[in-house]
Amino acid sequence: MTRKYVVRALRPGSQPMHLDESQPDMREMPPQVAVECGWGRILPAQTYETPADIAEALLAERPGQRDIAFYVLRPHLVVAHAPQRLFIDPSESFRRHLGDYRPPSATRRGFVIRRLRTREDLEAINALFRGRQMVPVDIERVWQERTTRQTTWAIAEDGATGEIIGAAIGVDHVEAFRDPQHGSSLWSLAVAPQAVHPGVGEALVRYLLEHYQARGRAWLDVSVLHDNAQAIALYDKLGFQRVQVFAVKRCNAINEPLYTQPADDERQLNVYARLLTTEARKRGIHVNVIDAAAGYFRLEMGGRSIVCRESLSELTSAVAMSRCQDKRVTLRLLRAAGLSTPLQRLADGSAADAQFMRDCGAVVVKPVEGEQGQGISVNLSGAEELATAVERARAHCDRVLIEQFCPGMDLRVVVIDDRVVAAAVRRPPTVVGDGRSTIGALIEKRSRRRQAATDGESRIPVDDETRRCIGAQGYALDDVLPPDRSLTVRNTANLHTGGTIHDVTDALHPALRAAAETAARALDIPVTGLDFIVPDPAEATYVIIEANERPGLANHEPHPTAERFIDLLFPKTRKNTD
Repeated sequence: MTRKYVVRALRPGSQPMHLDESQPDMREMPPQVAVECGWGRILPAQTYETPADIAEALLAERPGQRDIAFYVLRPHLVVAHAPQRLFIDPSESFRRHLGDYRPPSATRRGFVIRRLRTREDLEAINALFRGRQMVPVDIERVWQERTTRQTTWAIAEDGATGEIIGAAIGVDHVEAFRDPQHGSSLWSLAVAPQAVHPGVGEALVRYLLEHYQARGRAWLDVSVLHDNAQAIALYDKLGFQRVQVFAVKRCNAINEPLYTQPADDERQLNVYARLLTTEARKRGIHVNVIDAAAGYFRLEMGGRSIVCRESLSELTSAVAMSRCQDKRVTLRLLRAAGLSTPLQRLADGSAADAQFMRDCGAVVVKPVEGEQGQGISVNLSGAEELATAVERARAHCDRVLIEQFCPGMDLRVVVIDDRVVAAAVRRPPTVVGDGRSTIGALIEKRSRRRQAATDGESRIPVDDETRRCIGAQGYALDDVLPPDRSLTVRNTANLHTGGTIHDVTDALHPALRAAAETAARALDIPVTGLDFIVPDPAEATYVIIEANERPGLANHEPHPTAERFIDLLFPKTRKNTD
């Protein structure tokens, strides 16, 4: 007879729950259940007779998938059956009892939570999962299973744009394996980094709490990595309690960060450098961190050794780098190659500066040499604000450019080895009012979310440019923004100053793709991020305003930017030639 593991509830004030097999089950459960979730299978350990059976099921994992054995009573015995191929998952488990759960009275604003409807929903979920370094789902498999009561997909959709900004999957244990304890669980909670609305993750969790409460389930469980402080804080807020529930996974490329530990110095690299060193290590390339704080590392394989600073490598010549750093030279070279660029002049403090602005209608002020959006002021049309912006830019470089302002979308196109790899629209940081919080408080909340989503790389600075942008729209930092009112708080869309990125690679017009590849050849640079201003990425009209010699490739996941970068550096490790 199949052995059963009874799960006892954790009540307020009690110690963390332990699994106990001393009580008999109320009814028989089916043997060796595997719940299909699209990215892999959940294996309820209660339905497996021995630790060896659990181990055998995990070792049958499909390539490119992630199976999870959950509610494992004796995980060490499971791992003992294949100690080189299995490991105990370093996650915490939490439980929310549904008997005392009460839905909030406040109404969500700006987005809706709904169920899975179309294959396009699944494509959007995969883009979201890849962007958060999560395992994508098998679209056809999930679509075929969409009517089952075992699993429920919850999706957050932006009310204004229709963009999918969050997703989670719930598993009904009664439907899946006739659970006598009437439990349920939540998996794969993900929120898009570019989501402007607060509370998306909380709304998805509450949706599943209410969904399974309505079905009469006793609790909702969730497993979360032990160091995911943001998620743990959310579950604490919603009344979840820790339970001693263990999971076992298989050692594979997907799970590698969970059972191997990078060198201490490599862990200190930022997200842009780590993306590249991780891809290199997957190919057997040795990583030697030279200066973690500055992002320098050396990649070595055989007799080949290349030093990089994030996506800038020794393959980029000093000449090519200087062409990108000096924005005047950049545009002259691109213009000579027949590409469209804005008008430009070097600020000299004379009356000609203001006359140039009047001729253009509006201008952008930027340092001749600079990065990460520092010292840039956008859409200036007054003489006083022009003078102020020039002085602000001089704090970053003694030479300052005044450039024709070209309205449109900010498009970043990444070119590696003369081929477009990824393209994304970058949008300026915005906040959405709730009728209670000041604009300053909304900016601070938005900054915290951006920092958490980008590993600390993105934050909205509250400086003169932010105050100017807000003031131009009739507001001040201490004003309370009306409910649902969206406010752009900076005109620049740079990610380091709080901007968000939205992939448009598949929609990129062929003329823009050709212009980007021509620009990279004109600059003679192997890796570059080109900044376009376009009315629409699906149209042929454009101007190119800058070229970045060290683009942040991590911003363009799930496109294979890291793979193409390592292909360039170590072509013999290339996996394919497409």
